[in-house]
Amino acid sequence: MSSQDEVSAKKVSGADMGFFERYLTVWVFLCIVTGITLGHFMPASFQMIGGLEIAKVNLPVAILIWLMIIPMLLKIDFKALHHVKEHWKGIGVTLFINWAVKPFSMALLGWLFIRVFFADWLPQEQHDSYIAGLILLAAAPCTAMVFVWSNLTKGEPHFTLTQVALNDTIMIFAFAPIVGLLLGISAITVPWNTLFLSVLIYIVIPVIVSQLIRHLIFAKVEPDKVLERILKRLQPLSLSALLLTIVLLFGFQGEQILAQPMIIALLAVPILIQVYFNSGLAYLLNRHFKVAHCVAGPSALIGASNFFELAVAAAISLFGFQSGAALATVVGVLVEVPVMLSVVKIVNATKTWYEKNQSES
Repeated sequence: MSSQDEVSAKKVSGADMGFFERYLTVWVFLCIVTGITLGHFMPASFQMIGGLEIAKVNLPVAILIWLMIIPMLLKIDFKALHHVKEHWKGIGVTLFINWAVKPFSMALLGWLFIRVFFADWLPQEQHDSYIAGLILLAAAPCTAMVFVWSNLTKGEPHFTLTQVALNDTIMIFAFAPIVGLLLGISAITVPWNTLFLSVLIYIVIPVIVSQLIRHLIFAKVEPDKVLERILKRLQPLSLSALLLTIVLLFGFQGEQILAQPMIIALLAVPILIQVYFNSGLAYLLNRHFKVAHCVAGPSALIGASNFFELAVAAAISLFGFQSGAALATVVGVLVEVPVMLSVVKIVNATKTWYEKNQSES
């Protein structure tokens, strides 16, 4: 194993949930209230921010998204991909859930709940946009928080690192086609130029920048300490950028939310079902294939979690600040921490059952 692999694995195994991450739901809720309040009293300021665009890319949001994503991608070592063969069953299950089940199950749930079950309770003109936001939310697996979930389930660090690196590689090529396909199936117009531009700006460029920074870091003496110090400084900045983006979003969405305050709760329902369905399916498939629990735990959590930072950015680029799509992706941020912590608790509580009559491979 290379020294860089060892450093990356230590970062995964040592990942912990800090104060801001643990109470992310609280901060998001406070930012929602702040955004709605500011948007009501300062509408002109938000309209001015919304107008700062180049090629349908909002510049303030682009900067904020880069501040969110790049620190997360610094944790990813693409050289860890050579570990794929060591945990191929768990990786196969997670890939199946992430790319063959989760986006399509969310599209189905979105159609059922938005256009059928909740159709009369949601603004009709936003139905397509809400479904699009849910699809964007499920179309890319989480990159950063899964390190925390893996640590909380005593997950195998090399599996987690390898799985995330592999997912990020696939995401560069598969995100736009999957989103385009599902939007087309849902009879939603696909702005392909904007979609590919979003992939370039919010996936390709951050990946390149983060890997260049990693290369510089690992050219130094004691790179693990340098990386840890940089991540510690950047993490508050990353979360602050996320929260400021939410303030901006709800500054634009405020009047609609005040008119129909149940929107957030209704949009949360398909997201919650999707998380529990995909995590449960991944967990059961891993047990069926006799995968070790230390791999099955993070596999289930990676299979269920969403790259909500990318979803928020893509929704704004494709449909705008005031769209139902942007709102749906932010609801994903709101429920992410509590629902994933509940999945962690389930995984840990069922370890004895999982390993019963299992021969770990």
